[in-house]
Amino acid sequence: MLNTLLVEDDRDLALAVIDHLEIEGILCDYAANGIEGAALTEGNTYDVLVLDINMPGMDGLSLCKKIRSDGNDTPVLMLTARDTLANKIEGFSAGTDDYLIKPFEIEELIVRLHALAKRRSGQVSTLEVGALKLDLNNRIVSLNASPIKLSPTGFKLLEILMRASPKPVSQSELLLKVWGDDIPDSNKLRVHIHNLRKSLDTANASDLLKTAVGFGFSISPPASQCQNEKA
Repeated sequence: MLNTLLVEDDRDLALAVIDHLEIEGILCDYAANGIEGAALTEGNTYDVLVLDINMPGMDGLSLCKKIRSDGNDTPVLMLTARDTLANKIEGFSAGTDDYLIKPFEIEELIVRLHALAKRRSGQVSTLEVGALKLDLNNRIVSLNASPIKLSPTGFKLLEILMRASPKPVSQSELLLKVWGDDIPDSNKLRVHIHNLRKSLDTANASDLLKTAVGFGFSISPPASQCQNEKA
């Protein structure tokens, strides 16, 4: 079941959308403005965010920029009456993944939600798991602001694992995403995982990299941190 967030200041439109989504089995939280929407994205996990552009307080573009700067890679569908190329370029630059022009058919919205939910956004510039931070633009990895040196392959592996965090990624998926069609044997992957673990160990962060026995690997915060967050 999809879990979405709708941020829209037109309450009548929002209620109509929510009713239709519920009929389709899509859960939908609602915020009337960008500030409320930002608070909900910080405390919840969604499959897709649906943001209106024109809102008081914090508009959709500003909200999209904020969640991307926070490392949130949830796909964003922007609702707008602006349909010029310049408007779309502005939105994509802010981190939007897709546009839907008002007025729209609810069936099209549902189709786009399902399509976006199948992937994470490529618009995010920073990934964070606990105190571990990966800057995609500058290709810098750090823990508590202290840099960690990684090989290009180690960086790519860490990026894949952090995008999926806290879920594990299978060995076959890692091989395909790192080496493409020129897939090496699994020993090469184990060597690079070993080197990645050593690099994290120098920063006292090796406990973030976990082995899913018989499946693959994951990056997730220490158990003590997860328990504190739940508390």
